[in-house]
Amino acid sequence: MEGTSVTFSFFLIFSGAAVFASIALYTRQPLIIAYIALGACIGPYGLSLVPDLKLLSDIGHIGIIFLLFLLGLDMQPRALFATLRNATVVMVASSALFLLAAYAVALPFLPSKLDALVVGAAMMFSSTIIGIKLLPTTVLHHRHTGELMVGMLLLQDLLAIIVLMLLMGGDAGGAGAALSLLSLPLLCAGAWVAVRYALLPLIARFDRFHEYVFLVAIGWCLGVAEVAQVLGLSEEIGAFIAGVTIATSPISQYIAGSLRPLRDFFLILFFFSVGARFDLGQLDRILLPALLLAALVLALKPVVYRYLLGGMSESRSLAWDLGFRLGQASEFSLLIAYIAFDLALISQDASLLIQATTILTLLASSYIVVLNYPTPIAISDRLRRD
Repeated sequence: MEGTSVTFSFFLIFSGAAVFASIALYTRQPLIIAYIALGACIGPYGLSLVPDLKLLSDIGHIGIIFLLFLLGLDMQPRALFATLRNATVVMVASSALFLLAAYAVALPFLPSKLDALVVGAAMMFSSTIIGIKLLPTTVLHHRHTGELMVGMLLLQDLLAIIVLMLLMGGDAGGAGAALSLLSLPLLCAGAWVAVRYALLPLIARFDRFHEYVFLVAIGWCLGVAEVAQVLGLSEEIGAFIAGVTIATSPISQYIAGSLRPLRDFFLILFFFSVGARFDLGQLDRILLPALLLAALVLALKPVVYRYLLGGMSESRSLAWDLGFRLGQASEFSLLIAYIAFDLALISQDASLLIQATTILTLLASSYIVVLNYPTPIAISDRLRRD
């Protein structure tokens, strides 16, 4: 990395994260807030102790890949297909509402309708990281919540791929998105065959060598993620498919336990890079629309999900629970902001508005969920579930 070594950057990030996490725990704050705050403090727009974020951002993205892989390990294929069927109507209806509402709020503050349209598209998605990391999946009465959440997040990932391809390729992007979606069944079938006839026989033969199982699991996760990207899908979808194809094997829970510390290592880097990439000096230019848009997202998403899920005969408490867990913008929102600005499709104000709104909703949503709903990182002993 330019200006400092990777080792020194890791020292600053993880030592700083330990200090900020200690302060957060003493003051009863969610740990995610500490990591984002650390990025803002020592990143290029703060003290500039870690000036080059490209490598760290790429490394941090691996945390999302492992998160989806571990999620897939807990999902049985049959239950997944049923969940996707149930979640499709909710995802389509909610995405349309969020796009229109965000477009209407952003339009008066931006120089063009395209700016407002891209901002509206970025607000359609909810955060996979916040949703899954704060879900107590080991608690039985939350398994159904988790299944519905996974279904909607996966469908949102597919929609995000279409949006990104349209941004990058215009009409050709639309054709590319269609081809990518057609390649999804091919990837699923190929992964299932590879697991059935190669991966599981190898693991069964050498399962007494724990290091070998660990290496095979990492290689399988990242390998399928790369194949998915080559096919035009996202690495996250590939990682999830890699996990689901192993989920029926008894070895899946051992793999999940082995990879959780590795996932947390990379997720700390991801949240650090989120805080570090935002230019606080430009915040005053878009502060008012960012606050209005963040308030809209935080208020509208839980209500929309509550009534749409209620229409599916889900219980009121489950619908509110899921609505608040998905009541924020997404890491895909940040990606849309970066790519659209780099391609000169939107103004700097529009890109900053998406980034600021996403960070504000990630912070506020973390507080809402951690302080009111069962999570693995709850401050209250009453709400801590893992």
